[in-house]
Amino acid sequence: MKDIVFNTIEKENSAEIVEKKSRFIANIYNVESKEEAEEKIKQIKKKYYDAKHHCFAFSIIEENGIAQKSSDDGEPSGTAGAPILNIIKSNNLQNVLIVVTRYFGGILLGTGGLTRAYSESAGKVVEQSELIQKEPGMEVNLSIDYNDNEKFKYYCQKNNVNIIKIEYAENILYKIELNEKEYKKIEEKNKTNNRQLDFNIISIELKCRKYVKKVVWCMMKNWKSFPNLLQK
Repeated sequence: MKDIVFNTIEKENSAEIVEKKSRFIANIYNVESKEEAEEKIKQIKKKYYDAKHHCFAFSIIEENGIAQKSSDDGEPSGTAGAPILNIIKSNNLQNVLIVVTRYFGGILLGTGGLTRAYSESAGKVVEQSELIQKEPGMEVNLSIDYNDNEKFKYYCQKNNVNIIKIEYAENILYKIELNEKEYKKIEEKNKTNNRQLDFNIISIELKCRKYVKKVVWCMMKNWKSFPNLLQK
């Protein structure tokens, strides 16, 4: 797993602009593999079957690196896929696919006009999407005494610990996602029984390493201000 912090989306979204009667419909998806991205592209082509151009770009974290791909899908070289990919890169987005479908409106836009339109449509769908930040972390199972339940819930809320599941048995069983810093703090608490945390952990088990949610934030405030969004 690569030791990076990145932005992504949880929910797919769409946005549209019109430039000289041409419609540019941008769709954004969270994708975890190239195969999933290809399947989403097929779905878009089927949905907008009467459109000629379905230009796209994606950036996906893989075990051995980051896979990136873009396509102009028949538009002049460099006018569609690359500007979309620039939007992805400029916002530090990973595990994201953006597809922009164009319906030609009868007026030629030229290479500069196409580049601006594809950048603007991709930027708009990012602007209108809820982005989340992810960082290296892990999924953990632990058990808490009933007397410490409210203290532990408060700790999770305060420290961006995501509660996946709660089971009520002899003790309270939690499945959580947390970053490495918080895991080390909890692990140390479990080993030494120090008072850094004000609750007791009965047992703890590391299930797997994964990217976990860091913060939730609304959107990219002003995508037009980024210098690399539009190709010269």
